[in-house]
Amino acid sequence: MRETVYRGRVVTLHIEDNHWEIVEHRAAVAILATKGNEMLIVKQRRPAVGAVTHEIPAGLIEDGEDVLQAAAREFAEECGLGGSLTLVTTMYTSPGFTDELVYLIRATDLHPATGTPDDDENIEVTYMHPKDLIQGAKTGAIQTSGPAIAAAYHLLLEQLEGR
Repeated sequence: MRETVYRGRVVTLHIEDNHWEIVEHRAAVAILATKGNEMLIVKQRRPAVGAVTHEIPAGLIEDGEDVLQAAAREFAEECGLGGSLTLVTTMYTSPGFTDELVYLIRATDLHPATGTPDDDENIEVTYMHPKDLIQGAKTGAIQTSGPAIAAAYHLLLEQLEGR
C-alpha cells in the first residue's frame, strides 16, 4: 500500500507498506559539452548541500518537452549555448529512494543561443579538465554531482578511444 504524504512542485513523497520512503522526482537532463579537452562546468550555490557545486548544465524536463528539447532549453538558459545534441545514457540518481532519471546528453558543434535564465539561478560558466573534477571530488576540494562525475569519466573514455 502506498500513501502520499507530500506533493510539491518537483517531488512527491510516498510511504510504501508503512516502511519505504519513496521520492517521485521529475526526470532531468544533464549536458556534457567541451572545449578542447576540458568540460563545461557550471558553478552555483546549492542550498540542499550548503555549498557551491561544480556541475554540468542540467535541469528538469518540463511538461510537453522531449529530452532533447529540454536539453536545448537548459543549455541555452544556463550557458547561453546551443549545439548538436545526442543521448549518451540514462541513469537513476539514487534508486534506493527516488525514481529520478537523468538523461546524459552530449553537446557538440557549440554556438551561441538565447535562453532566459531562472530568476533564482546565479551561475558561473567555466571549463575544467575531467581529471581535475574527479580529483577535486575525491579529495573533497570540489563538491559535484553524480551526472558530472559520469560525464567526466565518459569524456576520459572518449579521449582514450580517440573520439
